[in-house]
Amino acid sequence: MRGRTLTATLLVMAAATAAIAIPASSAPIAERKPPPPIGTNCAVFPSPGADVAADAPSLPDQRMWNQNISQAPVDPRSDQIMAGIRGASLHPDFGSPKIYGIPYVVAGAGAKGVKVKFNPYGNESDKGKYKIPLTAPIEGGKNGDGDRHTLGFDNVNCKLYELYRAFPDKKRKRWKAESGAIWDLTSAGLRREGWTSADAAGLPIFPGLVRYEEVAAGEIDHAIRITFEVTRDAYIYPASHCAGATSDPDVVAMGQRLRMKSSYDISGITGQAAVIAQAMKTYGFVVADNGSDWFFSGASDPRFDDDNLNQLKEIPGSAFEVVATQEDAITC
Repeated sequence: MRGRTLTATLLVMAAATAAIAIPASSAPIAERKPPPPIGTNCAVFPSPGADVAADAPSLPDQRMWNQNISQAPVDPRSDQIMAGIRGASLHPDFGSPKIYGIPYVVAGAGAKGVKVKFNPYGNESDKGKYKIPLTAPIEGGKNGDGDRHTLGFDNVNCKLYELYRAFPDKKRKRWKAESGAIWDLTSAGLRREGWTSADAAGLPIFPGLVRYEEVAAGEIDHAIRITFEVTRDAYIYPASHCAGATSDPDVVAMGQRLRMKSSYDISGITGQAAVIAQAMKTYGFVVADNGSDWFFSGASDPRFDDDNLNQLKEIPGSAFEVVATQEDAITC
């Protein structure tokens, strides 16, 4: 379960800072449109090449999910930050059992919105009805006592609905949740400064999930959501919120980008695990929440091969490095 720190709500949108620092010559923004998820016309966020030049030096908004960071410079304090992470190796926090992973539902043309009663983060949650049916699966199962995320993907209007600590109140025909966010997938805009979302970092969850369809297609073209037990009380754009307990600069901040080192050999990894490992080199991880060290997220799906995914558990944390940012993290 996460720990959160309630921050003051500001009324301004995040400025374009704290981006990944990649030399212009490396052309970090791929000139391609990410494949639509689960057979729709909705990209997870606008194509990086759609309205930004290929040699743009930064990407300080939600398009960073699709940003190739394989050539990005290493943070000068990478070794110190990595040394402070206690966990030894990776752990895929998803698999074939129904209770594993973060579930989502596809809300089509006929889906109706459901009211949500928010407490205690209502002032940082998006108002309005959420297209998540009361029968939707919940992370950890209906009796789960963890983060209880539940997600709804509107594949007609390109909207994403996400709830944290969600409990269905069928008597009143509404959800009760601690926080929530509605994301317009046609916009790459940031969340308000200091606002959380359904994740502690104030980031969307769905874009960072390993999904079976993309693994089966042979390519994951986005960064992957990851958690660490100890985080800094700071965030890096496009994150907008933090839940850390230390100001130590050698601790990962919310929104921090990590990448598998190019020197780490993944040639012996096979099947589904090989696709995921390659994404760790190309797009890396995004620190999104407090949780067990090196637990990275995927959608619930019985088609995952758990024996194959176990190869990823053999990858040590030492195989990763921290990617540099142009600006310092924002202290909460």
